[in-house]
Amino acid sequence: MTLRSVILGLIGVAFVCCYTYFNDWIMKQTMFVGNFMPISVYGFLVLFLALIYPLLARIHKSLALRPGELAVILAMVLASCAIPGSNLLRLLTPSLVMPHRFEKTEPGWQKQGIMELVPDGMLADVSQDEETVLNGFARGLGEADDWISFSAVPWEAWAGPMVFWIPIILCLWIAMVGLSTVVHRQWADHEHLPYPIVTFTKSLFPSENGERSPIFANRIFWIGLLGVFSLHTYNYLNTWFPEYLLGRVPLGVDFSPLAIMSDTFTKGGGAKQLSDYFTIFFTVVAVAYFLPKDVSLSLGIGPFIWFFVAGALATYGVGTTGWQGGWPFGLTRESMMIMGAYFAMLVVLIYTGRHYYSNVFKRAFGISGSDKIESSAVWGARVFLAAMILFVIYTAIVARLDWPIALLFAVGCVAIYLVMSRLLAETGLFFIVTTGTPATILWAIFGAHALGPQIMLIMFMFCIVLFYDTREALMPYVINALKLADDCKQKVGRTAGAIALALIVGLAVGIPVTLYFQYNTGVDVSSWQIEQTKVPFNDVIGIMQRLDAQGQLETAGQATGLSRFTQASPNGQAIATFLISAGLVLLFSGLRLRFANWPLHPVMFLVWSTYAGNAFAQSFIIGWLIKTLVTKYGGASIYQKLKPLMFGLIAGEMLGGVVPMIVSLIYYLLSGYELPKPFAVMPG
Repeated sequence: MTLRSVILGLIGVAFVCCYTYFNDWIMKQTMFVGNFMPISVYGFLVLFLALIYPLLARIHKSLALRPGELAVILAMVLASCAIPGSNLLRLLTPSLVMPHRFEKTEPGWQKQGIMELVPDGMLADVSQDEETVLNGFARGLGEADDWISFSAVPWEAWAGPMVFWIPIILCLWIAMVGLSTVVHRQWADHEHLPYPIVTFTKSLFPSENGERSPIFANRIFWIGLLGVFSLHTYNYLNTWFPEYLLGRVPLGVDFSPLAIMSDTFTKGGGAKQLSDYFTIFFTVVAVAYFLPKDVSLSLGIGPFIWFFVAGALATYGVGTTGWQGGWPFGLTRESMMIMGAYFAMLVVLIYTGRHYYSNVFKRAFGISGSDKIESSAVWGARVFLAAMILFVIYTAIVARLDWPIALLFAVGCVAIYLVMSRLLAETGLFFIVTTGTPATILWAIFGAHALGPQIMLIMFMFCIVLFYDTREALMPYVINALKLADDCKQKVGRTAGAIALALIVGLAVGIPVTLYFQYNTGVDVSSWQIEQTKVPFNDVIGIMQRLDAQGQLETAGQATGLSRFTQASPNGQAIATFLISAGLVLLFSGLRLRFANWPLHPVMFLVWSTYAGNAFAQSFIIGWLIKTLVTKYGGASIYQKLKPLMFGLIAGEMLGGVVPMIVSLIYYLLSGYELPKPFAVMPG
């Protein structure tokens, strides 16, 4: 690890954390990050290595970054992608100020006294200057094209919330970085997971002596790249000049007429799958090509099986929607199915690596063992445990979250993120949106009466800040980053330290820049992100009304500490659904271990009813079909020869997304801040 790689990495971190809000919410372009394979990062990587890197190497050999340096830079930048978008800042600042506005406009908020349940310091302070802090956030303080000064932002109103939230965020994130170093060696070396995205990334990297990757001299690679790039570029031009072109090239086939073939499939919502999710994503097709066939087949057919299951349940009068509440916190059959699958997969992961993990944590406590464990894993385990303890203590004192609930909530977050990371490493599924949250599980186990309205509101607020949209969660980025750095002969522990530094710098830059943009231009109060800030409060009001109707509101949440377990009233439907789904994952895991030719992988149950699973299903089926045909009729040699073509498909799609981003910025600046045409390559 070199000093210049760390400096360049921090520059990249600052750029991602500053520019993302501008791109997403001011220019209103496709998400700058959006998933675990952000087009902004990988598109610029392809441009740099294909065009700029050879020029630098020709100017002077010392300017050519080595693979290890590129890996460190990329690791830091990828980790920072968890900050500015869906995982944090997309909802953090609106969630901390807009409730003050909704208290005045939403029926029932004042009647139920919902704001009285909010812990001190959790929300922005509007008491001193409501016009600037609240209305300035909503409407903006800038006039026309005049930008406000940095000092015009009411920073003092945000000091309290930052003191409240930043330690919570950092404790959880540092814990996940530490845990990533623990599982890295088990997954990368002992279980030999494929890490498809890392495989693609390494194919682009130069050699140690500074020579450009041979992939750029491969004709098949360029056929794939230029073919996909040309398709996306033509469609992008069509958004600007539809009158001069022949129309948009459809990237898929609409199969909705086939829905009439099965009433059961249609009742389960299958018609929507066939009509709304017919776009083919070339990156997913290529990723599926590198996977074991049982994995790609399972990810492809899983959503279709779910629609038959949902349709069969609907036929017999068993709904698949909510029992209490709605997305994302509510107790729904869909959310409990996904959460059950996640926690069963966690059991499988722990069981599979039980010998290694037990030795790591023994060493973390100073207990010697016969197996050789690298120091980065031992220190990672210590950091993980220390950060988790700090999270529980801090949230119990500052957020008034009862310590057993704080502990269970933190474990739930880390458990789900760990399984998501495994899903990315094993399948390359770079777009993952879970259904359900740790708060959902705790609600199902304890019941609303045992938890009480305040505990539930605090948990819901934690979820909307820390766990609302998992497509850009931190830990999957870190898992890929550590694997890439390790393969490029960089020390895992030092890379983890660089990632931690990137997170601190990213927060220090991203939060004030995002607030500045929001106070300068204002926010769209009718947008999805603003509307979602009502959800924690509205859901708790519904819970309070339900408890009041049952005569339990006055006694709800009175138990504290471990005594809360004695008052638990589990939701029978939710727990049963959770256990059924968990049983399916355990059954398929056992069958896969028992029978070598078992055709389906249990990852199917982790995505089969999710937006991400629906969006990529057809692409995984196509990738599976291509690999099946190639291996059957062409053999291993043809399979290997076609790998560069698949790398080209990915590179072409990355370029097809990043070039419109560059063009949009140029147009915005040259046109006098006129909004460019939006164009999306990946799901929104």
